[in-house]
Amino acid sequence: MVVSSTNPHNKEIAIRRRIASIFNKREDDFTSLREYNDYLEEVEDMTFNLIEGIDVAAIEAKIAEYQEENAEQIMINRARKAEELAAALAASKGKPAQADNDVAANQNSHAEGVSGVPQGQYAPTFAGQPRPTGMAPQPLPLGGGGMPGYAADDEETMRLRAERGAAAGGWSPQISKKRALEEAFGTMWVC
Repeated sequence: MVVSSTNPHNKEIAIRRRIASIFNKREDDFTSLREYNDYLEEVEDMTFNLIEGIDVAAIEAKIAEYQEENAEQIMINRARKAEELAAALAASKGKPAQADNDVAANQNSHAEGVSGVPQGQYAPTFAGQPRPTGMAPQPLPLGGGGMPGYAADDEETMRLRAERGAAAGGWSPQISKKRALEEAFGTMWVC
């Protein structure tokens, strides 16, 4: 993959995301902490070299070889990450995380998304990246429906709000008067 971005920050982010989606092993996938740290160091060295453009062809070959040899492990880890994201999303909504068998039992009570996963949950794609299905609930505005605070405002509050808004935007009545006068007298020719 060639990233042709003029912004080096965006290039680095794209490379790091790509590498993280491929080299996605976790500490519990290794027998010792030392092995895991060596793995992380190797991944970071490859990432740095890709970002800096050092020996890109050899690194791309190494990545392709790793992907081929560990395709199943990569997909398992991506699915595990998607499940964790779904659990985190459910926890943030105040719902308990559902196990796989609970999801199957509760599918009749939820509207299902494209892949048979309840709407609002994450489902892994073939590329392995989690994607939302359905529409998530939207936040409600503070103070009830409609525009918050405007229904109960009186005329004085509305006038003050308009004046402060105009001043915050850099506008003042003096500027308007000055501009009108300059335009009016700027069109007169004195000979």
